[in-house]
Amino acid sequence: MTKTRTAAVLLGVLALAATGCGGPGGGTSAGDGTPVDGKTFSLAIGSDPGTIDPHMTVFSVAIQLDLFLYDSLLGQSADGKPVAGLASKWDATTTSATFTLRQGVTCSDGGPLTAADVAANVNFVGDPANKSPIAGLTIAPGTKATADEATRTVTVTSGKPDAFLLRNVGSLPIACAKGLSDRKLLAKGESGTGMFAITEAVPNDHYTLTRRKDYTWGPGDWKAEPGLPDKVVVRVVPNTTTAANLLLSGELNAAAINGPDRQRLEARKLFHADYLAPLGELFYNQAAGRPGQDEAVRRALTQALDLGQLGKVLTNGAGKPSQGMITAEPKVCSGDTVTGNLPAHDPAAAAAALDAAGWVKGADGVRAKNGKRLTLTVLYGTQLGPTMAPTAELAQQTWKSLGAEVTLKGVDSPGLNQALFGTGEWEVSMGPVGFALPSQLVPFVSGPAAPDGTNFAHIANPAYEQAAQRAAAKAGEASCPDWNEAETALVKRVDAVPYVDSVVPTYASGAKFTFSQGSMMPSSIRMYAK
Repeated sequence: MTKTRTAAVLLGVLALAATGCGGPGGGTSAGDGTPVDGKTFSLAIGSDPGTIDPHMTVFSVAIQLDLFLYDSLLGQSADGKPVAGLASKWDATTTSATFTLRQGVTCSDGGPLTAADVAANVNFVGDPANKSPIAGLTIAPGTKATADEATRTVTVTSGKPDAFLLRNVGSLPIACAKGLSDRKLLAKGESGTGMFAITEAVPNDHYTLTRRKDYTWGPGDWKAEPGLPDKVVVRVVPNTTTAANLLLSGELNAAAINGPDRQRLEARKLFHADYLAPLGELFYNQAAGRPGQDEAVRRALTQALDLGQLGKVLTNGAGKPSQGMITAEPKVCSGDTVTGNLPAHDPAAAAAALDAAGWVKGADGVRAKNGKRLTLTVLYGTQLGPTMAPTAELAQQTWKSLGAEVTLKGVDSPGLNQALFGTGEWEVSMGPVGFALPSQLVPFVSGPAAPDGTNFAHIANPAYEQAAQRAAAKAGEASCPDWNEAETALVKRVDAVPYVDSVVPTYASGAKFTFSQGSMMPSSIRMYAK
């Protein structure tokens, strides 16, 4: 486990936490509707991506940039089915997979992509010594691959049973030989297999990408069509109001905008593609000696909250009630693991439950049990936007009226990471988690607890663990009933409290595109005359 991985996954709807719901959300502003060649597509991102090495990052901004530069073995159809990517044929069980490469795939440096190159990508991530942050999330530690150049086939043996082995290995960004031998090249976005090659990088300002004219192997039956941009400029624009202004002035073609600036863009009827991200989630520290170790306390604290009202504050009324912890569309598993499984809002019942559990109010109004006061340090992520603080304050007021002593602590991504996986000095975390697959959640809600593992809330839920183990032994959709049973067990025992998801739109001017798994798909971008 690395601190880099945990910070990126958990904090701020980043990377695997940024999960998409696919296609367009409406709007009409795309010029006169005629695709135009030869244009430059300008995309805003909220922060600099840092390293662009596709195997050494899980930050959403880096993953978005890497999608332009590095292709994967498989793509995904709108209904979640695998389609050809760098591979034209594939087969998989829960423990092994084979991929046959397409003919004619070349690298951005001009060399051919070989089966050995693909195997080397898998082996790098699968080797624990390399400390890839995506090891354990997509590629299991100990996973190994071999290559047969004569048949252009790569055979993968998973380090442990994986219900989604085909999808996990198939989605791995593939780099070429020069970059694999000198990862400084990958950190700069070079040695790629994607539609674009990086031609300029000015950290904290912009990245310029140029479309490769030799690129012919897009996802599925893709072929070059009118309207593809010749260049892409990815601009670092941290302020969403600034990004909205640049969109309206035509200096940007696309930017994700959440919050009050959406009203101006909606009024202009700009096209937008939306993705659904988990935003409202609560976790209670169940380490020995913490109040959250007692299920009765977790249940009472949750029951005291009006989660619907909390969600409205957090999302400015634009959110959707959570139906599960995996929001990525197209969903690999359907179902609702949340509705009816969380305690209903009932402050009187919450107070009675604490009384029954021995938490008695003192003269100062603060509850105590065996001489220990009910004190709560509540963490919330400042990087998640301006609505996080008032949401935390609403929870604070509710819990104070219940008899808890509550201290709010606003922290950035590194600070939240340090508290959850390092010091352990917290009682409630309002930092959401987000993953594309239910299997990716497992090490964060079971197994070794922090700081020795990634189980940051010290959860020990036998029903979850048993169902997850059954699920891992079944391939693909056949595992879904067990994954749903596992997640339901978490929610019912108040180990996790997902209550609202945020619909995040990416607005566009003079362009259209689609989203998949929370990211814009480069092959879908079309430019239009303004």
